[in-house]
Amino acid sequence: GWTYNHAPTLAYWNDRFYLEYLSNPQDEHIEPGHTLLATSDDGLTWSQPMVVFPHYEPPKGVELAKGARGYMMHQRMGFFTAPNGRLLLLAFYGHAEDPFEKGGIGRVVREAYKDGSFGPIYFIRYTSHADWNATNTSYPFYTDSEDAGFKEACEAMLNDKLKRRQWMDEDRGLDGFFDGKPGSPGEDAPEAFNYYYRPDGVIVGLYKWSHAALSFDGGDTFSDPVKLSTFTMAGGKQWGQKTDDGRYAILYNPTVHNEHRYPLIVISSDDGVMYDDMLLVHCEVPPRRFFGRWKDYGPCYVRGIMEGNGNPPGEDMWVTYSVNKEDIWVSRVPLPIRYAVEGDVEDDFEAMEPGGIISDWNIYSGQWTPADIGVDDAGNHSIRLQDRDPYDYARAVRIVQEGTALKASFRVSTAQTDNGLLEIDVMDRFGSRPVRLRFDVDGQIKALDGAEEKVLQAYEADTWYDIVLEVDATPYGLYSVMINGEKVLEDAQLAEAVKSVERLSFRTGPFRDLPKRETDNEKPHKPLKGGDDPVASATFYVDDVVAMRK
Repeated sequence: GWTYNHAPTLAYWNDRFYLEYLSNPQDEHIEPGHTLLATSDDGLTWSQPMVVFPHYEPPKGVELAKGARGYMMHQRMGFFTAPNGRLLLLAFYGHAEDPFEKGGIGRVVREAYKDGSFGPIYFIRYTSHADWNATNTSYPFYTDSEDAGFKEACEAMLNDKLKRRQWMDEDRGLDGFFDGKPGSPGEDAPEAFNYYYRPDGVIVGLYKWSHAALSFDGGDTFSDPVKLSTFTMAGGKQWGQKTDDGRYAILYNPTVHNEHRYPLIVISSDDGVMYDDMLLVHCEVPPRRFFGRWKDYGPCYVRGIMEGNGNPPGEDMWVTYSVNKEDIWVSRVPLPIRYAVEGDVEDDFEAMEPGGIISDWNIYSGQWTPADIGVDDAGNHSIRLQDRDPYDYARAVRIVQEGTALKASFRVSTAQTDNGLLEIDVMDRFGSRPVRLRFDVDGQIKALDGAEEKVLQAYEADTWYDIVLEVDATPYGLYSVMINGEKVLEDAQLAEAVKSVERLSFRTGPFRDLPKRETDNEKPHKPLKGGDDPVASATFYVDDVVAMRK
């Protein structure tokens, strides 16, 4: 149960990250539903999620709205840091399967305290589409609180016209609360509002379905949202912000396939108007372990830290999103956003902190597939890739200078020979893999020569292997492999034709190409066997990575 997890939001307060998200037993928009919160000191290691807004239980004698199946949560906004320093957690209660407008009940609020505890739950606003009030709902109204500072924070939230626009999806403001033309829910309506300030003071509002609007009066009013022809997206959210380096970034899923929301990309800008350089933030789509209604494939519903909700130390952009609507992920995007490397690469990892960030690498690291800096008994630092996940993997990718001729060297050690595998690819900018090596589960090092797999030699646990690759990355190119000074493969054919190469990839699992656009998102399937259970752990080390153009 509780395999539907979605719609995360992020804040940084009191030197900690706060992450809030929805959770249902299996399906989207099906009861019961509650909201959870996790916290972290560093954005990497997170607390066990706790329920902060439980499943709604109505007062005795209050019946479900006509046609409703039960109660659920549906919020677009999770946090508000008030001018008086209080941190408010917010969520929205409504009826399943339609919590919008007449199906809504209202928005609830509680305070997060610095000691890790939470204040009582109150309603902060009832939906304007129905007759809910303090007499027929389960929590008191915020004005009943005896905490003057909490009430002050709530009133600041209610008076913040920009922040409260995030509430429009569930409640269209029949009482004029939003001071604008909110439209109606639906495919082409403005939903999932977020915003940023341009250098000229104009506020850019972003929504689902490629929509955007402008405010010239500080957020009091916005222009009618228009659909941008240059933004290709469906019902996954987009996120825009000004970054700490003075530039701008927008993240979204560049696809019109609403059921296939991948990859997650970022585009960047100097002025918040003209954007370019579409780059991957999260390109992985692991198998969906549990079926559920509307559990779209891929990383979607991305959200960063809303202006005013804190700024973590360092020059990074932090974002959160769900994958397959069952796993919650957080990504740290270093600034400035880069896509190319010039000059030779020489990484020995000695200056990197054990267990910490792997600088200048793209890392895919999960709870059961951690990728970090490991230290051996001799004090040597290296990349450590661990894997005890039956359906996902750890991955580390190094961008090198793009070229047609590459010489790369690195050292690999494994903690085992009969469990897990490490796949090593040389790749081009499009993800093609012309060179493929593997430390296989049978204790052999293998490589592809064209379409033919060749065994290069056996490997032993706790032993370092020095590997050198020389690659001619042209359409008729060849490559060779040297291990511990001995040439074990010479003039091997590339597995794919490429015009250049620019990446080294180390991955603790086989390459995957599912789902495809043709994969039926709503076709029921049984839970993947053992999806909730870790397997025997496999550990791999990668060190002394050198790459240079020949």
